[in-house]
Amino acid sequence: MKVLIVDDEINIRDSLSQFFSVCEIDSQCAENGLAAQRMICENVYDAMVVDLKMPGMDGLTLIKWMKEQNIDYPVIMVSAHGEISDAVSALKYGVDDYIVKPFNPVELVEKLTKMVEAYKVSKMVNNELAFENSSFIGIDPKMKEIKKTITRCARTKSSILITGESGTGKGVIAKEIHRQSFGDSGPFQSINIGGVPSSLIESELFGHEKGAYTGAINRKLGLFEVANGGTLFLDELGDLPLDLQVKLLTVINDREIQRLGDTVKRPIDVRIIAATNKDLEDMVRKGTFREDLYFRLNVLRIRIPPLRERKEDIPLLSAAILKRLKIEMGNDNITGFSPNAIEKLKSGFYYGNVRELENILERAILFADDNLIREDDITIDDNVGLPHQLKEQTVSTTLSIKSLKEVEREKIIESLHRWSGNKTKASKELGISRRTLLNKISEYDIDEFKKSK
Repeated sequence: MKVLIVDDEINIRDSLSQFFSVCEIDSQCAENGLAAQRMICENVYDAMVVDLKMPGMDGLTLIKWMKEQNIDYPVIMVSAHGEISDAVSALKYGVDDYIVKPFNPVELVEKLTKMVEAYKVSKMVNNELAFENSSFIGIDPKMKEIKKTITRCARTKSSILITGESGTGKGVIAKEIHRQSFGDSGPFQSINIGGVPSSLIESELFGHEKGAYTGAINRKLGLFEVANGGTLFLDELGDLPLDLQVKLLTVINDREIQRLGDTVKRPIDVRIIAATNKDLEDMVRKGTFREDLYFRLNVLRIRIPPLRERKEDIPLLSAAILKRLKIEMGNDNITGFSPNAIEKLKSGFYYGNVRELENILERAILFADDNLIREDDITIDDNVGLPHQLKEQTVSTTLSIKSLKEVEREKIIESLHRWSGNKTKASKELGISRRTLLNKISEYDIDEFKKSK
């Protein structure tokens, strides 16, 4: 790391330079803003430590000049106690943080290290050129494995079941499987079963003849016929009524459909991809979902992890979403994110997953005052979309992140006690995967259950 120290007090310059050297940080010094201008034009730095009040050219004037010259380095402003309000105001001009004299040099190094790392991530994000579909971006190992699985799935026409919470991008995965399987040669049709009245689902899927029922004034082709030679995506499969589950199973087994009001059966060649955010295994046990249909659809399985389990994907994911939203909203002014904005985005719980992140970024674009989305432009409400297991407990809308964690920890301990430490049963009750439960036990230091089965 190479840091430029700009301060008119020689004692501060020398002491900081010596301390940085001990920390294996390369540093150069300038006694005021004018000297710093010359050095900035001649050198490249990773960060700057700038005093607010200096003769010749003060720190704020230097920062304004850097902004005019499109010179962008992470900057920590140093101020005296009486200058804190000025230091805070400097944040509006691109200063990333400030520290008050007298300060602890260890704290300063910690701030610099964190800022430089965040800056590198934001530069990588802001320089992105061509990413994949926003919901499908992933450097997390789990997402990399999903990409491999998709490639394998594309080689076969077997049925596929995609599971994951709402907003994780199940539809995006389905479209990617279809793209790799058929390209543009086969149709892709989809239906959100939960969004269609139960009385109309059968007609939507299988079609009907004229006069098949009151209101059927024309023949209608069902989605199975329209998707023939391609893919039919059945979203929210868990909402399919039991009587139609029987008919769907018959269609899958026989590879033919019969329109309502018709006596003729027609062969079909359709790859079926189903998705749900419900626990189908539990529904099978309760008798609300047919076991034979479950096994028929669950030939290949893809589980999409929630966004809070792959936070390293959030920066690149945010960049791709921003790129798309800029086009949709007709806003070309926003060029990227500040480092602090990236860090704030990574701090959210995202119970609404990618869909929630998209909403947050859409609001941020509207509130941004300059060409960057900054920390203050981002509003994250972690009380919205809490899992149903936590909704049973009264939670104030002003709860902090810490208190939310405490509530979650208590719920996990309660469930583990109820099932005598059986993690598989506890995870099903909590509505999370066993792996997630194991991670939570480790995260919350629930020692009494670390060695249980």
